[in-house]
Amino acid sequence: MHVHGIQKHANSLRRVSVVAILALSAACIGTTMPTRTDGAITLARQGSFEAGGTVVGRPGEASLVCDHGHVEYQIPVSRKSTSLFLWHSSSAAVWQRRWDGGEGFQAKLLRARYPTYLWDGPRVGRGNLGCEDYVYRAPIGRDERNFAAWRLGPRPGAFYADSQFPRDAAAIEQANRARYAEFDTVRNAQLESDAAAKAMDRIGPTVVLTNSAGGFRALLTRLKSHNVKGIVAYESPGYVFPDTMEPKLAAGPFGPVYVPEAEFARLTEIPIQLVWGDHLEESESWTASFALGEQFARAVNERGGRVEILRLSEAGLHGNTHIPFADMNNDQVAELLFDWLRRNGFQ
Repeated sequence: MHVHGIQKHANSLRRVSVVAILALSAACIGTTMPTRTDGAITLARQGSFEAGGTVVGRPGEASLVCDHGHVEYQIPVSRKSTSLFLWHSSSAAVWQRRWDGGEGFQAKLLRARYPTYLWDGPRVGRGNLGCEDYVYRAPIGRDERNFAAWRLGPRPGAFYADSQFPRDAAAIEQANRARYAEFDTVRNAQLESDAAAKAMDRIGPTVVLTNSAGGFRALLTRLKSHNVKGIVAYESPGYVFPDTMEPKLAAGPFGPVYVPEAEFARLTEIPIQLVWGDHLEESESWTASFALGEQFARAVNERGGRVEILRLSEAGLHGNTHIPFADMNNDQVAELLFDWLRRNGFQ
């Protein structure tokens, strides 16, 4: 789709009031933070648990528990009733840091009194015990591909002038090292969403915050758990559509997945926000993903749903990357999230 086509379609969708967001930003995180005078965050409790999975072999003789996910949680004092489930398909660490060493998104959410649940899905990160064999092959060149995929600049080492990623070799190295192997197939996305639905059974009503392929997985999880009460997806490449939609798109690593209308209706019952960083037009693949997100939004909204599309550049934030909540302006990115949570009653 051409750039002008992107803008035309984006303008036709429901938009967030940027003026209202920025005007209310201070009220979002003002006086109710569980923060001590020395700046420390006070927690009521923290811990972790495994969710989902299966057992292969013969229990008691020769067995293996596998294909489960790992949840790390922190509950602040005077917690809000809404829990936030943080899902990136290839790095839980992105929620815990800002690339220049500043405060990460998880800490900002805790300061705002939201319980946070950090997720590693089956076969990745701390949930890496899989039920099947696989062969690891070192992906030489991935560092340079990350630079392009994260839209840090037009070519490796050349940053966009307004990039919110620090121009620092140490930051680049940290970002590359924070990523771990992932399995981008529809089959694996279904496996991860099966386990995530089990996690939701334990956590209760939850808003899922996602980045990249985590957005696709969260949509699948909503089809399996009514405890998913909302989704904010930062730059999702994959979507779910009703099986009545024609023409069908060719399947890729991020779908799309087609489901019956009755099942798709579950996505119309919750608020969803699709958030996008800057320089989309510089990337053919992310331009296509944005257009697919618009198509998904129309499909949901035409059936009475509530999908918003927010381009951060239209909210006055420029230079954001594929992982905007870890960028240097993540304070402003957080303010926009808090506004969406408040407008949708997630307090």
